[in-house]
Amino acid sequence: MIRVLLADDQGLIRAGLRSLLEDAPDIEVIGEAANGGEAVALSRELRPDIVLMDLRMPDVDGVTATRRITEDHRLSSVRVVVLTTFVEEDDVFAALRSGASGFLVKDAEPDELLRALRIVARGDALLSPAVTRAVIHRSVRAEPAPAPRRTPPEVAALTAREREVVALVAAGLSNEEIAARLVVSPLTAKTHVARAMAKVAARDRAQLVVFAYRTGLADPDAYHPGSTPR
Repeated sequence: MIRVLLADDQGLIRAGLRSLLEDAPDIEVIGEAANGGEAVALSRELRPDIVLMDLRMPDVDGVTATRRITEDHRLSSVRVVVLTTFVEEDDVFAALRSGASGFLVKDAEPDELLRALRIVARGDALLSPAVTRAVIHRSVRAEPAPAPRRTPPEVAALTAREREVVALVAAGLSNEEIAARLVVSPLTAKTHVARAMAKVAARDRAQLVVFAYRTGLADPDAYHPGSTPR
């Protein structure tokens, strides 16, 4: 059973989400929060598998709440999926950098939301919609590139194959697609991804994507908008 905490300042939205999620046989809503502060407190009390987090809430916003949850070692098993009305570049990138494992807009189809929660709950996967990845592209490409004086230590720790795999993850390829590209088994591809994540201290694939863009391992022109990382 996937245990979900809802965090949204609108009671009507929470009620609608609760109704949708509780109709699913494998999902249970264990609590509701009306702002980010409550979301953090309830996460510590209830230890949900996933917090479905709105970004724009009073008192403590969703980005701040996400960061507090992901930085708390006691909540290392808790994942955050952002669900918001607005798709602002700065908000999306800030949420991912704060440790969010996914990003959806509120006009997403119900099946898309349920699928996102199931993928994130597996722990070894990530749903990152095309809009999120496109925003990362624009945000990172808009920033002036730092002078490449030396290779960051995290990048230096990666093998050549792991760097290649990180670039393919950032390009939107699933483990199966990476395996086909490199002519290896899906298990081998998954192992490479896991080792790369461990070496760069990436909490999940979203953080690995952010790392790839910030360190120059990603090729913005290689993005596959139709791909969903798994």
